Amino acid sequence: MLDIKWIRENPDDLDAALARRGAAPMAAGVLELDTRHRAVTTELQGLQSKRNEVSKQIGGVKAKGGDAQPLMDEVAAIKDKMAALEEEGRKLGEEVRHILLTIPNVPHEAVPQGEDESANVEVRKSGEPREFNFAVKDHAELGAALGLMDFEQAAVVSGARFVFLKGQLARLERAIAQFMLDTHTSENGYVEVNPPLLVHDAALVGTGQLPKFAEDLFKTTNGHWLIPTAEVSLTNIVAEKIVDGAELPLRFTAFTPCFRSEAGAAGKDTKGMIRNHQFEKVELVSIVAPEDSEAELERMTGCAEGILQKLGLPYRVMQLCSGDMGFGAIRTFDLEVWLPSQDTYREISSCSNTGDFQARRMNARFRPAGETKGARFVHTLNGSGLAVGRTLVAIIENYQEEDGSIRIPDVLRPYMGGDDKISGGN
Repeated sequence: MLDIKWIRENPDDLDAALARRGAAPMAAGVLELDTRHRAVTTELQGLQSKRNEVSKQIGGVKAKGGDAQPLMDEVAAIKDKMAALEEEGRKLGEEVRHILLTIPNVPHEAVPQGEDESANVEVRKSGEPREFNFAVKDHAELGAALGLMDFEQAAVVSGARFVFLKGQLARLERAIAQFMLDTHTSENGYVEVNPPLLVHDAALVGTGQLPKFAEDLFKTTNGHWLIPTAEVSLTNIVAEKIVDGAELPLRFTAFTPCFRSEAGAAGKDTKGMIRNHQFEKVELVSIVAPEDSEAELERMTGCAEGILQKLGLPYRVMQLCSGDMGFGAIRTFDLEVWLPSQDTYREISSCSNTGDFQARRMNARFRPAGETKGARFVHTLNGSGLAVGRTLVAIIENYQEEDGSIRIPDVLRPYMGGDDKISGGN
């Protein structure tokens, strides 16, 4: 959420930022509501002073034996008007907050201008795509042929965009997640967390999924929401807190199922595991002081890259343009892994700095070391380290052999009981 004081002082900058994102101007609407809300607040404060003044006069009149009824009637009228103004102020305050919750974050000045992914900028590339001397198959075809990936029965059980993984492919997915967690905790300094998968509205408001993106989520009958990413739970660890600045940075990681309705993805990636309703992901979240967030974004992106490097998977790093960034981000780097069957790179991680956007929504602050008063909003960052299902897809496709078997990357073999290949039926 943006600071209303900043919007008052910089309405043109807000509309310029929205234009960079391809969104319509909003400053005038916000300020009109804000002006009305502040006017009601000012009037209410004036009436409070008037009520107090008249109330004192009542005491003086009574002490002298005079008739205080006219003054008492005036106080009663003031109270009635105050009650009406308080209700009006409450409603206007809710309207202001609601519209603030729907305004996207302001892009960092370093973000390239563009309307969509075609304007994203390649930052660097790592590894060369493998040259195959046979016709490559996609992961869905390979997994089905091995008897270890079943989309048809999953559709019977749950509908489209679900899958059964069996045997060594199920174990490989678990191995990938364990390898990622071990790397991030032992080498990259993240603290492993096993977080809630069901959250209340406030948690999703805090990280920006609500109220704007409710259709992308799954909601239970008792009012809980299934998390679309562990970013929600992990970032809310500091919600409504004032953290000791000496404890920053805080870095958390978690391996969880994630649930998304994919409401905006009709017709996209309907085959295979690229875009399922349920998928697994290892998430990275950092809570830092404002002056450290840009460096932390580079660090987080590097941690995610390290996983791909250890797995020997070709990838590239893309800086997202203003029109392709997520709602809450000020700057984002995507990692895209090479998929031979598609002859292209596909997103496998998105690392974003949200500045104080989420912190304002969550009221997450810190007190700088050595200070006893005052608090500042933290900066929050999140990234996939990595999407486990998409990593499984990339390994299956990049490590496939002509006979349909899948070689297991060296770093994963200790997690696979020493196996070096998946040949099916196991």
